[in-house]
Amino acid sequence: MKKVLRPICYFLYYLIAKHLPESHSIFSLGISGKIRTLLTRGIIDSCGKSVDIEKNAKFSPHIKIGHHSGLGINSLIQENVEIGNYVMMGPNVSIYTKNHKTSLEKPMIFQGFEEAKKVIIKDDVWIGSNVIILPGVTIESGAIIGAGSVVTKDVLKNTIVAGNPAKVIKERK
Repeated sequence: MKKVLRPICYFLYYLIAKHLPESHSIFSLGISGKIRTLLTRGIIDSCGKSVDIEKNAKFSPHIKIGHHSGLGINSLIQENVEIGNYVMMGPNVSIYTKNHKTSLEKPMIFQGFEEAKKVIIKDDVWIGSNVIILPGVTIESGAIIGAGSVVTKDVLKNTIVAGNPAKVIKERK
């Protein structure tokens, strides 16, 4: 059934739903987010309860989102990403799972991409606005990623990181 539904949901999401007003806007009439979430359920590999998909979120069908989590406004999520439960995501977050190949043998534009490296975001994580998460990163439970950070390495449990590259600022207590 999902093989039949996925292309239909994908088409409707990218044609209409991603352009609807923000979920908490007075113009959404309380249904914009619900429409986006409903269609997202038909597109992605796994979608939990009470998920919030915001305006203009772009994502691969090959992601998993846990309960009470969301994708922020203008987010970009590549394939092979797992987002846990209770994950908050600000606007303009980008999660990358692959890079271009960079051999000197031929121009990079003709080399394609490296194999995707899974990104895992565990439970109870807050990702600030304009954060970039690079391939192969795991963000442990309870972490906070400061706005504008570039996450190049794993983030430990209950730590607050910020900067480019993201570094530990302090531990949550």
